[in-house]
Amino acid sequence: MSFNLANRPIAERAALEDEKSRLFDLWQSNLGKAKSDAARLMGERSKRKGKWSEWVRSELDLMSPPEYANMVRSEVNRLVAATK
Repeated sequence: MSFNLANRPIAERAALEDEKSRLFDLWQSNLGKAKSDAARLMGERSKRKGKWSEWVRSELDLMSPPEYANMVRSEVNRLVAATK
């Protein structure tokens, strides 16, 4: 199976490009907010101690759209890695 987009039908390539554009626009317009939300979640780490990971997961589950929640999750993971 080839993953070369040139081998895909034009309509499929256009749909993939539209999706990439939509995701880039979402990322670009929400990056600052995602970083702010991640910082807020990290701020609760010392208060919630052992229950923090569970709490973060529940907070992420409430965020919408799922792509935004993934942005926040990535930023939280980056911040956690930076503290180690």
